[in-house]
Amino acid sequence: MKASLRVLAWLFWTAISSVIAFLLFVLLAKSVFMFYPSINVQSILIWVNRYIGYPEAYYYAAVPIVLLFSIYFFRREMRHRERHYLDQLIEEVHLIGHVGPDHKITVRSVGQLGQLAADINSMLDRLKQSVEEERRAEQTKNELITNISHDLRTPLTTITGYLGLVDQDKYRDEVELRYYMNMAYEESIRLKKLMEDLFEYTRLSNKGNKMQWARINVAEMLNQLVAQFGWQLHEHHMEARLALEGQLVIWGDGDKLRRVYENLITNAMRYGQEGRYLDIRGRVEGDEVVTEVINYGEPIPQRDLPYLFERFYRVEKSRAQHTGGSGIGLAIAKNIVELHHGTISADSDEQRTVFTVRFRKKFSPLEQTEQEQ
Repeated sequence: MKASLRVLAWLFWTAISSVIAFLLFVLLAKSVFMFYPSINVQSILIWVNRYIGYPEAYYYAAVPIVLLFSIYFFRREMRHRERHYLDQLIEEVHLIGHVGPDHKITVRSVGQLGQLAADINSMLDRLKQSVEEERRAEQTKNELITNISHDLRTPLTTITGYLGLVDQDKYRDEVELRYYMNMAYEESIRLKKLMEDLFEYTRLSNKGNKMQWARINVAEMLNQLVAQFGWQLHEHHMEARLALEGQLVIWGDGDKLRRVYENLITNAMRYGQEGRYLDIRGRVEGDEVVTEVINYGEPIPQRDLPYLFERFYRVEKSRAQHTGGSGIGLAIAKNIVELHHGTISADSDEQRTVFTVRFRKKFSPLEQTEQEQ
């Protein structure tokens, strides 16, 4: 509506100015005839008719006048809009100082001022994102400290408790003494494992390690891991079933990839022993190597699935109460997979829980080197 009114105003003033200019031209012509009577209308008309023509003369006289005034009033209107919009920008910038980056400046198509407003909004978005990331980082740091304190305190309390009983000779016989010492030893092993997981997670998160790239046959690795976990699977009364199809060869760091599948298999044994079977499948899908580690224990609630790969996250139900996991294993697995430019995801229902890992088959370590540079 405002744009239409501006166009009408521009046309109105252009027409008025053109008429006034034409009248002034007529007065000027009459003045010339008054002061130079030798010049008569008939001789002028004869000259115009001979060299220009009557219709063309009107066009040649009217078009420049209309064009000049059109340009003048258009530029005048643009200057007025720019001044008005500049005042508005100044007010809104002052408002940002009071409201904060949540306020957005109105963007209009007014020359470079419109682009300036868009750039200011983009800068505000980046500023807001930076503030939110800093806030999340601070919150994450506080949560990390709280979780570490809690996870370290539990085994330390147990160790100091049993060693305190031993130090105070509060045991009946050597059997009870060995029991106390064995419990303290098991908790110390758990504490050592927690510290190792925490150190590895921090190192992976900070990219403080070098990748030892090589061509890895994932099928051979999985066969070796199943043999390695044979005793633990027997202790959990579980049976591993392998179904590997195709050439499962990728570029990767063998030691780190082993850690991914070790964590997934350990997780499957810890939470899926009620299902008896542990299925490990591998196949090629397009340009990806896809592996799945499947257990048939208690399902993971859907509300917990998006947070499984966060550090120190545990599913708050009976399936986690009887285990001693550090809560970092899946976070470590995710970091390692992402270092290989892959993805890891989880899905769970009443029948089974599936952890799916995807790697690019054609990924080259040269791409990683170029990205790091």
